[in-house]
Amino acid sequence: MDYIDDFSEVGRSDVPTAGGKGAGLGELVRAGFPVPPGFLLNTAAYELFVHSNELAERIQEYAALPPSASAQDYEDASARIRGLFAGGMIPEAIAAELRAAYHQLGPAPDSGPAPDSGPGPGEGAGLGEGTEPAVAVRSSATAEDLASASFAGQQDTFLNVRGADALMEAVITCWSSLWTSRAMAYRSREGIRPDQVRLAVVVQQMVDADAAGVMFTANPATGRRDQIVIGAAWGLGESVVSGAVSTDDVVVEAATGTVVSRRTADKEVMTVYAGRGTREEPVPAFRRHQPVLDDAAAATLAGYGARIARHFGSPQDIEWALVGNEFFILQSRPITALPEPAGETPRDWSVPYPKGLYFRASIVEQLPDPLSPLFADLIDGSVSRSLNALMDEAFGKSSLRTGDLGLPAINGYAYYYYRTAALWRLMGKTPAAVRALIRGEAHMGIQGWRDYSHPRYVRVVESWSAKPVADLTGQELLEGVSALLDAGTVYYTAVQSIIPVATSSELAFQKFYDRFVRQDGDPTAPAFLLGYDSEPIRAEKALFDLARWSRTVPGLAEAILGTPTKSLARAQASGTTPEEMDPGLWGQWQHRFQLHLDHYGHTVYNLDFVNPVPADDPSPLLDTLKFYLRGQGNDPHRRQALAAGRREDSTETILSRLHPARRSVFVRLLRWAQGAAPIREDALADVGLGWPLMRRMLRELGHRLAAAGLIAEPGDVFWLRYGELSSAVEFGLAAASSPAAITGAGRPVLAEAVAERKMRWRGQRNASPPQMLPEIRWLQKSLAGMMPEGSQDQEGNTIKGVGASQGRVSAPARVLAGPEDFSRMQPGEVLVARITTPAWTPLFAMASAVVTDVGGPLSHGSIVAREYGIPAVLGTGVATRRIASGQQIEVDGGAGTVTLVPAARG
Repeated sequence: MDYIDDFSEVGRSDVPTAGGKGAGLGELVRAGFPVPPGFLLNTAAYELFVHSNELAERIQEYAALPPSASAQDYEDASARIRGLFAGGMIPEAIAAELRAAYHQLGPAPDSGPAPDSGPGPGEGAGLGEGTEPAVAVRSSATAEDLASASFAGQQDTFLNVRGADALMEAVITCWSSLWTSRAMAYRSREGIRPDQVRLAVVVQQMVDADAAGVMFTANPATGRRDQIVIGAAWGLGESVVSGAVSTDDVVVEAATGTVVSRRTADKEVMTVYAGRGTREEPVPAFRRHQPVLDDAAAATLAGYGARIARHFGSPQDIEWALVGNEFFILQSRPITALPEPAGETPRDWSVPYPKGLYFRASIVEQLPDPLSPLFADLIDGSVSRSLNALMDEAFGKSSLRTGDLGLPAINGYAYYYYRTAALWRLMGKTPAAVRALIRGEAHMGIQGWRDYSHPRYVRVVESWSAKPVADLTGQELLEGVSALLDAGTVYYTAVQSIIPVATSSELAFQKFYDRFVRQDGDPTAPAFLLGYDSEPIRAEKALFDLARWSRTVPGLAEAILGTPTKSLARAQASGTTPEEMDPGLWGQWQHRFQLHLDHYGHTVYNLDFVNPVPADDPSPLLDTLKFYLRGQGNDPHRRQALAAGRREDSTETILSRLHPARRSVFVRLLRWAQGAAPIREDALADVGLGWPLMRRMLRELGHRLAAAGLIAEPGDVFWLRYGELSSAVEFGLAAASSPAAITGAGRPVLAEAVAERKMRWRGQRNASPPQMLPEIRWLQKSLAGMMPEGSQDQEGNTIKGVGASQGRVSAPARVLAGPEDFSRMQPGEVLVARITTPAWTPLFAMASAVVTDVGGPLSHGSIVAREYGIPAVLGTGVATRRIASGQQIEVDGGAGTVTLVPAARG
């Protein structure tokens, strides 16, 4: 036959004709797995249908949407294209083969009752007559179920289809589902052109399943490849795949078939055959709490899963059915979004040193994740030295003793440690330190930052920048990393002395204004601090100006929008030209963008140097720039000018009505607050000034150690202990010349240790570190107002935090763990994160509101949110764990609450 293929006739190399799903089924059949009988209508049939109905040109016309296309644009294009298919006729050459192949299937045993009247396949149900075989009709796209991209659920499936005429209708509708709005948008994001896709159709005899479900041959929650996870429910499996019914969840050890854990659900409903299609019905009472699979059945099914994964050479997402005591495999596709393996989530928060208190505050707020091993080893001593130096200057020599303070890691998380006796000694000297802070003495406060700390940090970075990294010995590189980290921590300690000044000035102004000045109709106190430039705002303006300039160069904006962000970022880093761009346009753009990165690319998302900064990976900046190129967002110059105008108008109005004495205090407090707030943002933005160079030095060491066979790849250097790295340097394994001390040893020496540390880190990242240790309830309660996170015990649909920027918004949430997630942010969503640093500022242009676990009314997030005029609720403690991406939430910046909106029931 020209258009029909038996499953046994196709395999993994036949994706262009069989599609991903069809090729996968063919592989399963040829490997001897139990697959229900069926056949494949190949892509040649799709092409003939499109050609004979003269649809090709109009499909391409409707599908050729610009990069700026909205969701509604995709919906409209999809409706037009699917209308074309609905009006088409299947050529007789295809129809004849389809009828013959269908009738050869024959009726399946226990395949469900005979049909009655009801809706057609376009309405999601089967059609048919008599006792002809019941089949499932499924799409099999040529860009579907591949190891590089999973299009699962993008096209349609029809169940319990009976009769040749009903099958014809289902096939046409299935073909048209190649052009659903979600499939078109997905392909656009993946860079797959409309003329690159075709659709085959799988026709498979249905089995009257007693139970069915899905099986993942690697744990999708933890990424562990040694565990198989099975979801099982009574009845047919389609409702399991769609998430419509609760499932039993069974975790099986892949190597032995031993059940590691199981959760038996209350299974209220199950999916069964209707006369046409399927329906839901109640599960019999005696089965609701009964396990669908006992241990022996789970082990048998897991055995199939392990064999299938070995056959395909990658973890698989498998659909299965159970008829009597026999398992059938309905489908297998690669798992493309499997996380890296994660260790156990820690539960024990015992402290390493007694007689002290541990706090997740101050610099720790810039370290929301567990620390990488190398950073953990280096930062403790670095912070201890800088804090001791600051304390000596602030409180006088001998105020602190060895071991009085530090930055140890507990379960990977950094904590400030203060010995109890040292806290008492320091508290007695606080008044003198506050006076020194306000006066800018001891290199502290705004004056100390401006005249000493910032220039000193710049000098250290410039000194090491003058030395070509590739020419440095291993010892020199290690010394450079230590010097830059020490300079950064000393600088951060100085910045910490600015924050109390800025906080005090803003609180003093706000209290005076609210108590003695503000009347009904007057703006809130923060309105008098808006419209000033700071380094994050200047960076935003520079990016906006770069987008505006790009639109003046013919063809440049379109070229940038048409090139995937990852390609642009890779080309920027490597100095090459993206394949998608003209070299002339790229040369003009690359130079200007590099200037932007040189000036602003050092802002950190997270102080741990394992995380790239924008200078290393500018993808987040490029996504924001594309946002501006599409004409979205507001002009920051105009926004700031309007805010400054409102500020000055409000100030004049207030001053005109105040008595001279009260006016004098108002002006003095206002100028103090206005002078301090932008400086704090300037100071914070430069904390990472040495990070790009420090990361280059470490990666240079990584390249040399990888060449020496110590580690597998350069980035693994961040996962070494300091002792391992310094020993490698000492023994010459990081020499400037091309080393080969351990070449020929096969597997890198520390490969397994690095893999184990990464796995442990991922497990630690799932933990919720207490803000204070030991967990003494009365002390935690008394200090709650001083901590940057709210209670982690919040329940119910309302999450409480600190109202940091007024306003109300109801919108979908976007939960971001870090810069690796920034590309998922869509305009109008609520940004939900552990914390936001100055490097997160570009996302504020897209966000409708901001919610964080960590922060307060005077933190970076609140200041920037007020500048953007969007609501912010910070310091919730639980937002990133309680809120899911896509979930509708209501943010009330005035009340400091986030309400989880229950999903609408259909």
